[in-house]
Amino acid sequence: MSVELPFAPVDAIIRRNAGSLRVSADAAEALATRVQQHGATLAVGAAEAATADGRKTLMATDFGVETVVDRESLELPIAPVDRIARLEIDDSYRVSMDARIALADILEDYADNVAAAAVTLAHHADRRTVQADDIETYFSLFE
Repeated sequence: MSVELPFAPVDAIIRRNAGSLRVSADAAEALATRVQQHGATLAVGAAEAATADGRKTLMATDFGVETVVDRESLELPIAPVDRIARLEIDDSYRVSMDARIALADILEDYADNVAAAAVTLAHHADRRTVQADDIETYFSLFE
């Protein structure tokens, strides 16, 4: 599976959690890959919810979101999130704009949580750089 999500916005999410720590390019790549996998899994569940409702269009509510945030408040770009949503679902599904924004918001929160934990792990290791190992250690400990 190729990584659809650009690394730059993911790097920005890590940096907003990192404080004075540096961020390796590998950390951004590792987190982008994990965020993409999580998004594709969430889209499968949303597609199942839409199918149960007799729809072929994914809506924000299919992702468990009642109120959609303002698109401009998000770091993650919508177009790659749309492609992520379609990775593991049938091509016959459509993804509404509200669903794309809702998924981007969910994935950004997910990335923020992982990044904050990775920063803690880097501090614990007494390093000045958040590395891919910190991202992977988070997943080995908590998932």
